[in-house]
Amino acid sequence: MSGARAVLMADGRRLHLQHGPIDIVAEAFGPSAEIEAAYAQAAAVFGGLLGELVGELDILRSDVNGLDRLPAGAVARRMVAATLAHRPLYVTPMAAVAGAVAERVLAALVAGRRLERAYVNNGGDIALHLTPGTSLDAAIVANQDAPAIDGRIAIPFDSAIRGIATSGWRGRSLSFGIADAVTVLARDAPAADVAATLIANAVNIDHPAVRRAPAEAVRDESELGARLVTVAVGPLPDEAVARALASGAARAEAMRRQGLIEAASLVLQGKTRIVGDPAGAAVAAGGDQGL
Repeated sequence: MSGARAVLMADGRRLHLQHGPIDIVAEAFGPSAEIEAAYAQAAAVFGGLLGELVGELDILRSDVNGLDRLPAGAVARRMVAATLAHRPLYVTPMAAVAGAVAERVLAALVAGRRLERAYVNNGGDIALHLTPGTSLDAAIVANQDAPAIDGRIAIPFDSAIRGIATSGWRGRSLSFGIADAVTVLARDAPAADVAATLIANAVNIDHPAVRRAPAEAVRDESELGARLVTVAVGPLPDEAVARALASGAARAEAMRRQGLIEAASLVLQGKTRIVGDPAGAAVAAGGDQGL
C-alpha cells in the first residue's frame, strides 16, 4: 500500500488527502496564511490515521453489542462511542469510520487557526466547522449511478448540525436495505455516519425484485460475514416503495426522538421521506416528501 498523499487540488483552494481506501477533500475559508497552516496541520495528522485503524481492526469489525474491550486509538474510540448509542441493534464500529476520520482531520485542521469555516468530506461523510455569522451549503445526490443535485441543505452556525453522512445500497458500503440514499444530519460526523447506515438498513422489504448475497461473497474483507446484503433492486410497485420508506422513517424518527440525529432524507426510486425539520436546513428533493 502506498503512503499517504496530501496535495492541493487544481482549483488551488481545496486539499486532497488520500491513503489506501481513505479519500478526503477538505476546504478552509479565511486568511491565506491561516489556510496554508491549517492544511499542513491536517496533512500531518492524516498520515498516521490508516495505520492506527488497521492495528485495531479486530475490535472495529466486531459487533458492538459483544465488545469486551475498548480500542486504544482516539479515532477508534470515537467509532465505538458512536455505535454504542444504537445498542441493541447489530452494528460494528466500522459503520462510523468515515465520519470519525473526517472529524479527526477537521479537528487538526482548525486547531489554533483563525478560520471562518471549513469542511472535511470523506467520501460523502462530512464534518463541519462554522463560526458566528457563517454557514455552509451542501448538495444531496440521491443516486450515484446517475449523479444529479436532488436537494440542497443550508447549515448555519446556530444550527446544531456539524455532521452529514449518506448511506444506501448503491454506496461504497454494503447495506442490508434497499435505499438509494439516506442522508443524515447530526451533531457530529461519526453520529451521522452510523445513523445513515442503520436507517438505510431499515429501508427494506422482501420482494422478488430485490437480490441479496452473503456479504463475504460480495467483498472478501467484509466484517458482515454470511449476512445477506443488497446487490440489486429492480423496479418496485409504489406500495412496496411506500412500505420500505415507512420502515426507514420509523427508525429515523426513533433516533431523532432520542437526540441521536437532527434530520434525515430517505430516497427510494424517486420517492423521498423527510424526518425532522432542522432550523435553517432546506431540503428540496425530487420525489414525494413528508411523513
